[in-house]
Amino acid sequence: MEVPDLGHGITGPLSPREGMVKNVSLESLQLCERDGKAEDSGVVGMELPVPVNIRISHITCDSFKICWDMDPRTKDKITHYFIDLNKKETKSSNKFKHKDVPTKLVAKAVPLPMTVRGHWFLSPRTEYTVAVQTASKQSDGDYAISEWSDIVEFCTADYSSVHLNQLLQKAEVIAGRMLPFTVFYRNQNQEYFEHCRAAQGGRMLPSVKDNSGSHGSPLSGKLEGIFFSCNTEFNTGQPAQDSPYGRYRFQIPAEALFDADTRLYFGDFYCMYTAYHYVILVLAPRGSAGDLYCSERLPELDAASNRFLTRTVGEDGRVEFRHAQDLILELIYTEPVDISRGTVGQISGHQLMSLSTVNAKKDPSCKICNISVGR
Repeated sequence: MEVPDLGHGITGPLSPREGMVKNVSLESLQLCERDGKAEDSGVVGMELPVPVNIRISHITCDSFKICWDMDPRTKDKITHYFIDLNKKETKSSNKFKHKDVPTKLVAKAVPLPMTVRGHWFLSPRTEYTVAVQTASKQSDGDYAISEWSDIVEFCTADYSSVHLNQLLQKAEVIAGRMLPFTVFYRNQNQEYFEHCRAAQGGRMLPSVKDNSGSHGSPLSGKLEGIFFSCNTEFNTGQPAQDSPYGRYRFQIPAEALFDADTRLYFGDFYCMYTAYHYVILVLAPRGSAGDLYCSERLPELDAASNRFLTRTVGEDGRVEFRHAQDLILELIYTEPVDISRGTVGQISGHQLMSLSTVNAKKDPSCKICNISVGR
């Protein structure tokens, strides 16, 4: 049985052994109020089996299957399951809008395992706790209920390729026309480049991507790479002179990082409560560790004919690069880059820290860059 999309908020969180179900509809699986005591809303006892050995499987970013063991001699008494599903309390819990509430699901007894699905209460890459009761509808409309099972924990998964393709299609709608460019660049402070020269053999080394962007992104906290930019100003055709990341800029010819043997992947589409939208792309040399990681998780783009970043070769053999005008592109290159392959210089503009995307959270209310399964 699948949990339908639900539109009912609950307040007043209680533990599974404190909260009981009250005034539930028996026609469908739904959210229920958690106030009231056991003696008000159900009868504990009647020898109903307590679910044991709770097992969670087939976890996606917005669904899971649940199964447990029971005494087979009492199965015929069970008419319903009560499933207590809550976000695990952590200091960095994924709180968002009105959905950050405890929920109680009521399901008619069906063969196990049972699928629980519904983006109203499940968010990607989020830790949850779950406990189960068995219940029997009585002739007076009340329930007899078992004791609660032990509480188990699980974590929902990242976006699947299906969800990432939904984000990709949304990003394509607003990409705008393509503008030419010639260099990739990376802005940092002077100390960063001095450290690269003194301690890293003159190389910029990949680091694990932070938690900026969509909450379900399979890149965050997992993919290693080096961030680059390529956006240019419309009136000059050159990179902007302002930067949130530092007054020093490394520039490298586009062909050095995006050659014929480089694969291009779509990684994410998000905004940060502003009018600007960001697209994350991954540049991975074919056969590299980053390429192998992305090939199993991300949509690959045709380098010559996508809406974001292109590399084309003319009849005269000349290579041309273009980027989308109406998006800010964040490019992750998955291999070390030797500083000697480019140049480092000081920019003339300001360091606008307010534009930084480090660990930036996606606006969950934006209709342009959100999909139905959460941030």
